[in-house]
Amino acid sequence: MQDVQKLVDFITTSNWLILLFGGLIGLMMTPAEFALGIVLGGLIVAINFHLLKKTLKTAFCPEVVLEKGRSVVSGALVKYYIRFGISGFIIYLLISKHIVHPLGLLAGLSVVVASMFLATVLELTRLFFKEAV
Repeated sequence: MQDVQKLVDFITTSNWLILLFGGLIGLMMTPAEFALGIVLGGLIVAINFHLLKKTLKTAFCPEVVLEKGRSVVSGALVKYYIRFGISGFIIYLLISKHIVHPLGLLAGLSVVVASMFLATVLELTRLFFKEAV
């Protein structure tokens, strides 16, 4: 369980670091509309990931799980779909009002995917070299 917690903490931290560096590079090398897309897209997914982590942590704490007559999964799913709808609406507004460039937004929305990919590569590398020794 501690390994999973370390992995989730690594992904959470790397989300913010990738967003920071991606945003800074975007601000230095791309037009403002594109860079804003990177930053806002990264903020949307990083905040969503953080809230999902918090929701699952509270949903699966022992007191809630042992409580009779309450579905743990349905409560978490309802919160997830509410966040999904709000995120979709925000993305729609950002694109339809031409606040951000869609490709910049797509790059920003890929922050969590990049963090998970990085965590997977590091974990596989650690596993591979652990077995090789």
